Amino acid sequence: MADIHFPKATREHGELRHKLAPAPDDGFRAFSKAVFTPGALDARTKQLIAVAVAHVTQCPWCIEGHVKGARREGASREEIMEAIWVAAEMRAGATFAHSTKTLQMFLDEDAPQGADK
Repeated sequence: MADIHFPKATREHGELRHKLAPAPDDGFRAFSKAVFTPGALDARTKQLIAVAVAHVTQCPWCIEGHVKGARREGASREEIMEAIWVAAEMRAGATFAHSTKTLQMFLDEDAPQGADK
């Protein structure tokens, strides 16, 4: 069985990433900067959204980075935890909503042969 671990991102990783693909790396950095620049949403709100999404995507680096970012922007521990609960509900809600697919399959199984669906 493989020893799975999540290495801490280092400057060396960043430099190697840039060396191997400078244009996409520069583009991603510019995109990220633009996304997190205050606009219709303030930086704190954007970081709280990122915290929630990071938990749904289950990215440990994103969780760490955006929790720190949210704290830097003044988010409280309670606000961060509430954002995480919103993410959990949305993930659970999607599972609940997608149950319609299975329920329709059951209804289709129970329908008389040749009946219109």
